[in-house]
Order: sequence, then C-alpha cells, then structure tokens
Amino acid sequence: MPAIDTLLRFMLEKGGSDLHLTIGQPPKARISGNLVPIGETPVTPEKMTVLLEEICPPARWKQFLEKKDLDLAHEIPGLARFRANFLYNHWGQAAVLRQIPSKILSFDELKLPPALKTLCDLNEGLVVVTGPTGSGKSTTLAAMIDYINDTSARHIITIEDPIEFVHKDKKSVIVHREVGEHTGSFGAALKGAMRHDPDILLVGEMRELETIKLALGCASMGMLVFGTLHTNNAPKTIDRIINAFPADEQNQVRVMLAGCLVGVVSQLLCKRLPKGRCAVHEILLRHEALPNTIRSGQINNIRSLIEGGGADGMTTMDQSLLARVKDGTIAPVEAYMKAANKAPFAALLQPGDLDAPH
Repeated sequence: MPAIDTLLRFMLEKGGSDLHLTIGQPPKARISGNLVPIGETPVTPEKMTVLLEEICPPARWKQFLEKKDLDLAHEIPGLARFRANFLYNHWGQAAVLRQIPSKILSFDELKLPPALKTLCDLNEGLVVVTGPTGSGKSTTLAAMIDYINDTSARHIITIEDPIEFVHKDKKSVIVHREVGEHTGSFGAALKGAMRHDPDILLVGEMRELETIKLALGCASMGMLVFGTLHTNNAPKTIDRIINAFPADEQNQVRVMLAGCLVGVVSQLLCKRLPKGRCAVHEILLRHEALPNTIRSGQINNIRSLIEGGGADGMTTMDQSLLARVKDGTIAPVEAYMKAANKAPFAALLQPGDLDAPH
C-alpha cells in the first residue's frame, strides 16, 4: 500500500475532505472547513518525494519534474478516489489531494434544488456551474449526470483534468476522457467530441479561450453542454465568458451566448449545524428577457430577472442562505458572513456572534 494511503485513510476517518502536504510542516487536513494537523512530524523533502512518486505513473512523474505542476487521480479501491494536484512552492515539492467519494450522491442526498432537474431535462444549450475552488461543483455536476443517466438514454462525453467521478452506464452511454491521459487538451477533446455524436458534453473547466469558444459552439450546434467556472454569481459568470474574448469579438459572443445560455448555477459551501457542510445556490434559468439582456450588455439587469423568477425555480444566493437559516441547516452568523446584502441577516445575529472565530 502506498505510504500516502495511510494519511488519506486517517483523514477520511476524521471526516476530512482535503489532504495538504508541504515540506517542513506536518500533514494537514481540511475538516468541516478548517485546516488542522493530522500528525506531528514535519514532512521532509525525501519523504515528500516518496509520498508523491509512489502514486504517480513514471511518464507523469517526469512531466511533473519538468513542468512543476501536475493534476492526476488516485484511488484507494473500495474506499474513495482523490483528485491530486502536485506542485512546487518556496520549500520544494508539495501536494493537495481532495476526496472524490466513490459513491455518487443523488439529488435527494445532496438536497439539491428541483430547478436543477429542469436543466438536466433540456436537449440543448449551455449550463454553467460556478463557485470557488472546493465549493462542490464537481459533486453537483456528478449528481446531475447521474440523474440523466437514470432517466434518459443519451450519449454523454465528459472531459476532465483529471477524471473525478466515474459513472457506470445505466440508461445512458457515458465516455470519460482525461486531459493528459486520453487527449492533449480540452480544446482537442472538444473538437473530437463534435464527431462522436454526443447528446451531452461535460467540460471539467472552461479555463481557456479556445475551450470557452468550442463549448459555446457545441451548445449552439444543438448539444447540451455543462461547464464550470470559478465565478460566484450569474452576472460575473456572463461577464467572464464575454471578457475572455478579444474586444472585436465580444459583440458576436454576446449574440452566441444569448442564443445558447440556458442556466447558471452558482454554489457555495457553508458549515452545517451541528457538523459537516451543505451547499447553497444562486440559480439563473432561461427567461424570455435573458437573451436580449445579454445581447444588449445590460448584465446588471440579470439580478432583477433572478429575483423575479422565484416561481420558475430561480433564486439568489441570499434567498438560498435565508432559507437554510430558517430550516436550521446553517447558523445565522454563517449566512451573514456569506451574504452579499448583510442587512437582513444582521437582525438574526446573537450578541457576540461576530466576535467568535469562523
């Protein structure tokens, strides 16, 4: 058994989600949102090399030594998969490994909003799931793909770096492709996917201009495309996509995006009471006024569309936070810290709430 598996097993026993390894410090794990040591002995350079090289194929290890960064997946059979990022920092080699549960959690288990099923039932368009690193975007997308797999017969291609959740075919046929292992880049995989007769594409991260352009193209051609971005609300997501393009292309992109964008799901993780974490969402769905709002560049009006679309399943992040406070899932102070407009939550705080560490 690789030495790193001992640390990963111990982390999982403690309820941790991420293992952090840095030379000169003991191993640390993120548990209920906090980073805590899970050992006393600092990691030496020699020990770090052993921990990392042991779980890395020789060709990928050579790539890491050359490029100083590497993403790959590691699995403890029967227990969990992990998304590993190897890197170099000031002290030398380092790594962060995030747990990917072996079991794909369902809509009901994750308590996802029913509006997300509406997006899964679509036949075409672009759906963007957004949020900061570690906000559970991959877990939500896995539940959405699993729902499609349970309910309809479609050809689904996922393009990830690395592959996280592995789906077994149910009603649908699912093909997983890993950047670096099965294809040279997201762009190359997307170009290839256009010739593979897909109904649905999942793009692990729309991080480059070429990837965004191809994802928009696929959505405009009649495919249902799911992608992720590191933005925290719908207006910023639309701005990020448009601003990724040169100025002379942005009007054309607005028209294309207006024609194919069918949903933006922004997600944050909050500390659940009494322990654990739960997701809260902002949801923008297709609305008759949305295309013209995007084409005309009036992105500020999107907030009003969401606020007025509650009957259709749309919700702002603050509305979602307030609902979780009312049902006792999260504490008022947690909602206050995450809210955009803090005034409605200030009245719910108890004396001393803001003085305590969070």
